[in-house]
Amino acid sequence: MTKFSTWCERHLSERQYTIMLAFFVGVLSAIAAQMLKSLIGMIEHLLTSQFDITSSNLLYLLYPIVGIALSAIFIKFVVRDDISHGVTKILYAISRRQGQIKSHNCWSSLVASALTIGFGGSVGAESPIALTGSAIGSNIGNVFHRDHRTTMILIGCGASGAVAAIFKAPIAGLVFTIEVLMVDLTMGSLLPLLVSCLTATCVTYALTGMGSMFSFNLQSYFEVRDVPSVVLLGILCGLISLYFTRMMNSFEQVFGKVKNMYVRIALGGTLLAILIYFFPPLYGEGYNTVNLLLSGQAEQVLNNSFFYGHAELLILYLVLIILVKVFAATATNGGGGCGGTFAPSLFLGCIAGFCFSNIWNQYDVFNAPTPETHYALLGMAGVMSGVFHAPLTGVFLIAELTGGYALFIPLMIVSVSSYLTIIAFEPHSIYAKRLARKGELITHHKDNAILTLMSLDAVIDRNTPCLHPENSMQQMVQIISTNTEYMFAVTDLQGTMLGIINIDHLRKLMYRSELYRLYHVKDLIEQPAAILHTKDPMSVVMDTFDRLDSRIVKLPVVDEENHFVGFVSKNRLYASYRNIMRDFSEE
Repeated sequence: MTKFSTWCERHLSERQYTIMLAFFVGVLSAIAAQMLKSLIGMIEHLLTSQFDITSSNLLYLLYPIVGIALSAIFIKFVVRDDISHGVTKILYAISRRQGQIKSHNCWSSLVASALTIGFGGSVGAESPIALTGSAIGSNIGNVFHRDHRTTMILIGCGASGAVAAIFKAPIAGLVFTIEVLMVDLTMGSLLPLLVSCLTATCVTYALTGMGSMFSFNLQSYFEVRDVPSVVLLGILCGLISLYFTRMMNSFEQVFGKVKNMYVRIALGGTLLAILIYFFPPLYGEGYNTVNLLLSGQAEQVLNNSFFYGHAELLILYLVLIILVKVFAATATNGGGGCGGTFAPSLFLGCIAGFCFSNIWNQYDVFNAPTPETHYALLGMAGVMSGVFHAPLTGVFLIAELTGGYALFIPLMIVSVSSYLTIIAFEPHSIYAKRLARKGELITHHKDNAILTLMSLDAVIDRNTPCLHPENSMQQMVQIISTNTEYMFAVTDLQGTMLGIINIDHLRKLMYRSELYRLYHVKDLIEQPAAILHTKDPMSVVMDTFDRLDSRIVKLPVVDEENHFVGFVSKNRLYASYRNIMRDFSEE
């Protein structure tokens, strides 16, 4: 691998090198996506294919608990790390870890989410596979010793490739990365993302065929008279997105207070099992229900439930599912399972659009009947746009998922309406809200993007010698005379920082050699204006310098145990900032 990397550096430009790596990331992301989908399908078919469709089945009370327990035990004792909320972890890696994602994320999310969803977990596979793709990109960047900026591009390539592969939607994969993940985008990073998306989609076509994920037949073309109903559907989708986002975050905090893993498994698994027993469409991702509603076979949604044979109760049944879906999804992850909110948002949107169309047609206020399958499709775009705060992703994903390109205008209307509705109440997407609560969110802002690409470790000067409290002033002068710095750290024998020595404040004493034996370092020590920590984000480092006196141009850095690491100078910090800004400008 080292020889190959050396050859690439000699014969390829930086852009060509990145595009080649993006190609590899796309291939691996697509393979991972298909492995996950196949595992989920196999487990679900094995467990439920023999169920009687005329009534609910008692095994629904068992499977979800088993799935959550297996997933939680796997994460606790095998992975030994938190792998839930895949997209949130990607955002955190971009915001706080300079794009470093642990290598186990390349496979751990696949196993955990397959167990969770296959046994009935009411979540989606898309967030885990996006985390898997991003982890592949991050680790390929590390293997080939790429800088932070290139590694972040490869993270985006992995996420976009995974989304493109799992949905067979290359444009949606690209737009998802732009809207949800990437802190900033330039032409230099757009081409690798495109390469990854197209590669992943082509690999998926080769493995599974060219067909769309959902079947959809266009019944009529969009007309101007449909605008009021589409706008109202968008507003409804925005309100449902708000309900889903707020309830999920509140319910997650309830589970967060339960520290015992086995209590969480029992609580989450039991709640999920009961909900699935009464509402079997909540089992797994819910894409079977989506396919039934889009293909005009809505009555089959009642299969396996107590509502079987009561078609007159279909809308009531679907409305109840909209209300309880958020509890099923949160119980799954809160109990210890692994999954995301892609599938739940599509599931909710499809049901919401179908119900809206059915009720609209009953009253026919504007004498403009709405095809239920069309509005089920539009509802998917609406709720996804609202939950993720990503209207373009909603438009392109649904168009590519179903081949419903003729509905671009209503898809855009419903997505924008939903987004404008939720943004009035909720400034952050469901992913970003978790980080915003902790103050760990990086926004799509050029300055924050550049700070994210910077590394505190890269600007620390570790060469300045340390002084010890018992050093005499004579020993101090001898050490200082061999160094060009004016500030030195004072540490104990274990390396713990005690303070600093600033030569500028001691010049009068240093010219009086008769005092050398009278004073020791401990008599001259002072405390710095501020202390930085190795885990401080660059935004905090910059803000610290900005709020201090302009004459303070150097600060010490310590690690978690208060051991001295080195000094950071304002000049070196700003030079690094300018270099990255210049790279952005050149692109």
